Amino acid sequence: MANLETKYMGLSLKNPIIAASSGLTNSVSDIKEFEENGAGAVVLKSIFEEEILLELEKDQSAMNRESFLFPETVDFFDNLASDDAYTEHLKLIREAKKEVSIPIIASVNCVSAEKWPAYAQSLQDAGADAIELNVFIMPSDFNRTCDENEKLYFQIIEEVKKYIQIPIALKISYYSSNLGSLIQQLSHSGIDGLVLFNRFYSPDIDINNFNLLSSHVLSQPGEIAMPLRWIGIMADRAECDLAASTGIHDGEAVIKQLLAGAKTVHVASTIYKNGKKQIDSMLQDIENWMDQKGYNTLDDFRGKLTQAKTENPAAYYRMQFMKHFAGKDV
Repeated sequence: MANLETKYMGLSLKNPIIAASSGLTNSVSDIKEFEENGAGAVVLKSIFEEEILLELEKDQSAMNRESFLFPETVDFFDNLASDDAYTEHLKLIREAKKEVSIPIIASVNCVSAEKWPAYAQSLQDAGADAIELNVFIMPSDFNRTCDENEKLYFQIIEEVKKYIQIPIALKISYYSSNLGSLIQQLSHSGIDGLVLFNRFYSPDIDINNFNLLSSHVLSQPGEIAMPLRWIGIMADRAECDLAASTGIHDGEAVIKQLLAGAKTVHVASTIYKNGKKQIDSMLQDIENWMDQKGYNTLDDFRGKLTQAKTENPAAYYRMQFMKHFAGKDV
């Protein structure tokens, strides 16, 4: 039988399918279901930088009170704030670690390196096996240059690394004027993994009520093309593990990303559409394919079709476009 075990950021996973950060990873019961249905690891629903800063402000306010005489007094205020997002996030980590054996990866959605990175130590102390930094930088801030936007990634990494020893993954978007170089530089920054790519919700317009709406919240299978291309191009050029995210809806899509060189894949939309049992179905597809091809382990075929190894490396670049519009491809 095929062996699907793999390593990601130094963590041992029973298979490469990771439940991505979403509303489906926000409770112990959901996390247990993911484990029961075969997930190799779970990334918790993100806590936002703004939520951490809010808690920081509350702590500072508490420390200025006359009742704050000893550091232990912080526990009292923590208990009073048991309904806040930050405390609940730590509680989720601690309880999940008691209930499941698969790795638990905390997630922070952040836009700056200011003040909040010290709190990463609390995530580590609560038992998180790793931290995923979902850096949400939109290229629509006209007050910052593209260089300033990209520099922010490195500032966040530098600050967070001051406080934790557990592995760090960075989840980025493909908005970059020099994406290949950026991925390579980030892979040398001391992080352990890069997740390609995070996904921005796209706006839509209600023409009758003149409202802006969120659209395309869930990914579609065709969206695999962007991460597949860049995993394939960068797999042999990055100095950290690469994880694929977006557009991965079935076992075939997982196999494609592994052939391109991904260490793991992150899935969410297909779980929303098909339920957590979809993971088990995807794993069965991978095992059946491996048995048919005679592969015993993932390393037997992982990276077989990276850009550097494929017989047609230009296919990751422009050739498909040229052939299509020349009428030679359909």
